[in-house]
Amino acid sequence: MKCSARRSPSAVAIAALLVTAACGPQTPPPEPVDLLVTNARIIDGTGSPSRDGAVAVRGGRIVDVVDAAGTAAYASRATRTIDAKGRVLAPGFIDLHSHSDMPLVTDGNAQSKIRQGVTTEVIGESGSIAPQASPSTNQPWTDFAGYFGQLEKSGIAVNLISYVGLGTARELVVGNDNRVATPDEIKKMQDLVTASMQQGAAGVSTGLIYPPNAYASLDELVAVSSSAAALNGRYASHLRNDGKKLREGIEEAIAIGERAKLPVHVFHIKVTGQANFGRMKEVIELVEAAQKRGVKVTADIYPYVASSTSLTATLPQWVMDGGPDKMVARLKDRATRARVKRDMQDPNAAWDNRYQSAGTWANVQLASIGRTRGVATTDESPNRKYEGMRVADAAKAAGKDPFDFVFDLLADTGGSVGCVYFIMSEDDVKLAMQQPWVAVGSDGSALSIEGPLRAGVPHPRNFGTFPRVLGKYVRDEKVITLEEAVRKMTSLAATVSQLTDRGTIAKDKWADLVIFDPAEVRDTATFENPFSYPQGIDTVIVNGQVVLDEGTHTGTKPGKILRRQ
Repeated sequence: MKCSARRSPSAVAIAALLVTAACGPQTPPPEPVDLLVTNARIIDGTGSPSRDGAVAVRGGRIVDVVDAAGTAAYASRATRTIDAKGRVLAPGFIDLHSHSDMPLVTDGNAQSKIRQGVTTEVIGESGSIAPQASPSTNQPWTDFAGYFGQLEKSGIAVNLISYVGLGTARELVVGNDNRVATPDEIKKMQDLVTASMQQGAAGVSTGLIYPPNAYASLDELVAVSSSAAALNGRYASHLRNDGKKLREGIEEAIAIGERAKLPVHVFHIKVTGQANFGRMKEVIELVEAAQKRGVKVTADIYPYVASSTSLTATLPQWVMDGGPDKMVARLKDRATRARVKRDMQDPNAAWDNRYQSAGTWANVQLASIGRTRGVATTDESPNRKYEGMRVADAAKAAGKDPFDFVFDLLADTGGSVGCVYFIMSEDDVKLAMQQPWVAVGSDGSALSIEGPLRAGVPHPRNFGTFPRVLGKYVRDEKVITLEEAVRKMTSLAATVSQLTDRGTIAKDKWADLVIFDPAEVRDTATFENPFSYPQGIDTVIVNGQVVLDEGTHTGTKPGKILRRQ
């Protein structure tokens, strides 16, 4: 049918109606877009089944999600088109537990995170980057306003959210002593939390195995966390206990949320120590009972059976009372050493004992060893030759009893020794991963295979967390579906982070996107060789700008500081 015709005047009106009905209104072409991703298998982050289509981006946001037929309208109106070639297009991954606080200051490219598909990181566990008493050469700020401003000036490739650590607040106000905080000190800590959140921090966090945070009572934690609740913040915690007393650890976190009236997020939910393997069911029951009472409780997990923290986590907490200098003095005293060793081997130890979780020094790997105290910073520590070795083997090489080797190493470095602990069960990891309220968090940092961010033999989670979930646990072992894994990494993580404009592929959302091949995605980092980027994650887009372009980092730094609103 032609859409125009010559007719008598009386027939014109009738013809016009017929033409309108037949031809319909003429849809104008869409406005030009900055980026068009075509031929994609879209997994939108909601948990819904995938669908084929394309995504159009303008001004950093998604302006349209269309099927294959709708792609043509944008084909000639995109500044750049990326052909996904049937690969998965998902929302950018949100790392709910990161330690990139200082690495992003050193190098804002965030290589090991971008290459995992991570577009947003959440930092600030227990010991946050701010506030601090005074600026230093490496940290020329005293508060979050200064820290955020520093990153905005230098640029970062990922978006960033930060908690204010209650360990940091306690150290600033109370110091490193193991004692009860006074009412005046609690008020000062509350003021620090309030000021930090007014500058954009998202809530409060704890690391309750780490002094001085470990010295805080439940009442103190509730009181200080209440100041975050008043500003719609949340509480996140590395639990005080995840071994023999894991029940008490979970119950404490829930109690803080319930009493302070704010959401609770548990970092790296896990069960440690062979004697406790299989108790993840107990953890799940406790969390879900709290959820039924109306407490908002979520968690994250990393897909490994090994954790990583300081070697000082093997020591009784009284050894660290008063700070590093007093710890070193105690470890150098022979009589005190004997007491420390007895306490570490005590089956009824009151603290979360990482030595007993490991069961043997053969299950503790030395990851990073700091410089010898009092030695010029230009000199290498002779102890670094032990990095990558298990403590049992390193002690043998040094000709020492393993306990004496540990005490000497901690005294020599002032406690600056990081370790990897092989202390978890694969079955518990899988069960936790299957829970709908458990997201993904690396507990790692944005590192690089070269430059100043390559040091030691760190946990492979710094390079492999997200691809390991997608490869090992989704494709190979089918522990969860691909759509569910993406939901955990995106919309669930966005909900935990109180982000309403990220985490799904939908119109008007920020264009944080990742393209990966589900048949090829895999982690390549190992405990022996952790500095290895993953495979199968080819393109990463942050706020509409391509940061990883078919495997090549572009050097673009479009990341934003996501301040609490």
